[in-house]
Amino acid sequence: MARWRAPRIWLVLLGVARAVVFPVARLRVSGGLPPQLRDGPVILAVNHIGPFDPVAVTAACRVAGLAPRLMATGGLFRAPVVGSVMRASGHIRINRRQANVAAAVDDVTRALAAGSHVLGYPEGRITLDPGMWPERGKTGLARIALGTGAPVVAVAQWGAHEVAAWGGVGPTVRALARALFRRPVVRVHFGAVVDLSGIDPAVPGAAQRATDRIIDAITAELRPLRADEPRLPRYIDPVRPLTLQRRHRAAGGRSPG
Repeated sequence: MARWRAPRIWLVLLGVARAVVFPVARLRVSGGLPPQLRDGPVILAVNHIGPFDPVAVTAACRVAGLAPRLMATGGLFRAPVVGSVMRASGHIRINRRQANVAAAVDDVTRALAAGSHVLGYPEGRITLDPGMWPERGKTGLARIALGTGAPVVAVAQWGAHEVAAWGGVGPTVRALARALFRRPVVRVHFGAVVDLSGIDPAVPGAAQRATDRIIDAITAELRPLRADEPRLPRYIDPVRPLTLQRRHRAAGGRSPG
């Protein structure tokens, strides 16, 4: 299989993301991939805290010299213009809650076989945890990691939730105006490779155990980024719904905060 190279349009958009972030936030990027993983394949597993964080993480990848293929909801691919750009950039469509959702596994597997960096959100949605800690993850990313043997790198990010609100034009405009004035710090940290050793894919429950390790690793990388906000975020989006339904128990049985 030919080695994947990022299309020019995606390389341009990585720079555009960096330019978009600059007026509304102060981006701080730390960590990085180990040298042996720079050429891929690798899975970047990121926590999801708000509608703006895909832009912030994309900008951070530009700073880090990475051009990952994004696992993105099918709705983006159906949107006019945006869908064409997503396809031209080589990103991977995830049709959640549809009969062909499993096709994405094959697409990601092929992408990894071509040496790609693939970026995905193991939670499957923006966290609704009151403390904005990572929720219990979906098993799709872990299944792919176990099936392909591709290493998983935990990526934690914090601060992008202050830039854009949960939903609606009014709250979003107000949040953006506030961000233009304050330029909150947005931190993105490329952390350690997740230890998935000792997990046999053939044993029932393996995918869930691997998923828990991935979420534990992201949580561990997130703690230092929000050391002064250990329990609740300083900025609370008033329109974001909250639930404890999918709260994840952190490593060692401790609550994340």
